[in-house]
Amino acid sequence: MSEQPPSTSTSNRSTIIFMIVLSFTCAMILSLLASALAIPKARAKELDRSKQMMIAAKLLDHSGHFLTKDEKGNYIPAKFEKDGLLVPGSVNDIATEKEMLAIYNKRLKPLLTNDKGELITFQEAKIVEEDYIKNFKKTGFYKQSYKLLYKVLPNETDEKAKDRVEGWVIPINGLGLWDAIYGYLAIKPDVVTVTGITWYDQKETPGLGANIADAPWQALFPGKKIFQENSNGVIDFKSAPLGITVVRGKVSEVYGNSPKSKSAVDGMAGATLTGNGVTDAYRDVLTAYRPFLMRVQSENKTKNQENSVAQKVDR
Repeated sequence: MSEQPPSTSTSNRSTIIFMIVLSFTCAMILSLLASALAIPKARAKELDRSKQMMIAAKLLDHSGHFLTKDEKGNYIPAKFEKDGLLVPGSVNDIATEKEMLAIYNKRLKPLLTNDKGELITFQEAKIVEEDYIKNFKKTGFYKQSYKLLYKVLPNETDEKAKDRVEGWVIPINGLGLWDAIYGYLAIKPDVVTVTGITWYDQKETPGLGANIADAPWQALFPGKKIFQENSNGVIDFKSAPLGITVVRGKVSEVYGNSPKSKSAVDGMAGATLTGNGVTDAYRDVLTAYRPFLMRVQSENKTKNQENSVAQKVDR
């Protein structure tokens, strides 16, 4: 007696079972891969944020070289020493991930500031740093009663270096054309002059708004003033507009040599809305930090006056 061919229903059932098993297996594999890659991916993002902050603070350049200053105050390539110091190096000295994290932990100290402009440690505020950053990095630290910022410490091994300031880094976030944008703004100890900026997370149009993440455009910011001078070239820290304006076109054509030009940068062709988003982000965030900026400026003024008196006495 000859074998009967399988019925159509049996064949279809086998095909369906095979597809279900295959789909389930693929889903399991993808789930396992996603789980296995979650931690490395999170670490990579954290390292990138650290790198972007160091780039803004001029501790690192976009090519992966550490930076230090020469005798004239110009930034030059540096290399990492065992004690954590950065010494003059060459373009062949590329920073390793381990060295980057070491410099980040040594030179950038996370702090909080309140509505009075006072500086507070996470321990004093009884806040867990990791939880705070995780909870508010998307919505914006500037919206909180305790606002995040980073103190840039000098390139020294002296224990007293912890009390000295080489600059400040403020997290910036806002809305671009398509989505949220996140970056850092580094300012000098005078809390007026920009050291550098970065945008580490953005989804703007490639070749247009996405240029905010490129080194050439970011190079327009160092030396700009976050407090806008009045017509006499004087800054009223209580009322002066805060931020950096991304103009439509060239600053030289829009503002000429007026005081406003010192607080503005050239826009990006075809990316007016992204530029507006950047302008709004700097204004909104820095306005929230005004009490801190005013407090530091006042302390700097007092120190300068005391130093001036001391110099006259020595003479």
